[in-house]
Amino acid sequence: MTVVLHISDPHFGTEVAPVVEALARLAQEHRPGLVILSGDITQRAQQAEFDAARRFLERLDAPARLVIPGNHDIPLFQLGARLFTPYGRYRRVFGDDLEPVFDDPSMLVIGVKTTRRYRHIDGEVSAAQIGRVADRLQQANPGQLRIVVTHQPVFVTHAEDEENLLHGRDEAIRRWALAGADLILGGHIHRPFVSALHERFPDFPGRVWAVQAGTALSSRIRHDAGNSVNLIRYAGTAMPRHCSVERWDYHPPSQAFHLKTRLELDCGDRR
Repeated sequence: MTVVLHISDPHFGTEVAPVVEALARLAQEHRPGLVILSGDITQRAQQAEFDAARRFLERLDAPARLVIPGNHDIPLFQLGARLFTPYGRYRRVFGDDLEPVFDDPSMLVIGVKTTRRYRHIDGEVSAAQIGRVADRLQQANPGQLRIVVTHQPVFVTHAEDEENLLHGRDEAIRRWALAGADLILGGHIHRPFVSALHERFPDFPGRVWAVQAGTALSSRIRHDAGNSVNLIRYAGTAMPRHCSVERWDYHPPSQAFHLKTRLELDCGDRR
């Protein structure tokens, strides 16, 4: 059984200490083999904030991690850095690969850099990125769970979040679904949910799910969603691929993350 811890939007610089400790305990209990961090690692892209994020990920002690930047990980007020070295501080901690790939016998996870130096909040995905991800998905083995990771969401459940949708999402969803994607993970809007994209696009041959995470650690919670993370479990089966997605919410009175929902998802070909 492969266990993945999906965290997003920790916004180091605004992290809440008891939540940090609770998430570290959750990771120690479930021992994920992979940690996915889908952007907005920091609040203001300060080096001290990136260093705090690095120390926290080291505490989780996972064998592997996949990290992509969010819009908050590009300097906002330092225009020189934003224009000429937008990912300079990110690279010092997380390396030069802004679109990492994790590939093992049980799963294929593809990171997509959806941030742009010329966009403050919005994200976009280019035709070249869409094609690269689709080509890589088509190389997956039948038993691999196929996951794509973006920062901005490809789907939202509230009208107020529509302005945060990823530019280029319609073509991306279509191409990635046809190439065999199972899950598209995201963050940005601090609102956790799972949605069946194939029910909204009935021509898709396979089942593909949008999986959003809330803000993992920060004080920047929504009125209807507190701190939360996802645990994804996959046993490594062939068609149909089957995984579970668990949403774990932070419970302030107990200062611990508690299981909120568990969804059993069938993926892959539905013909």
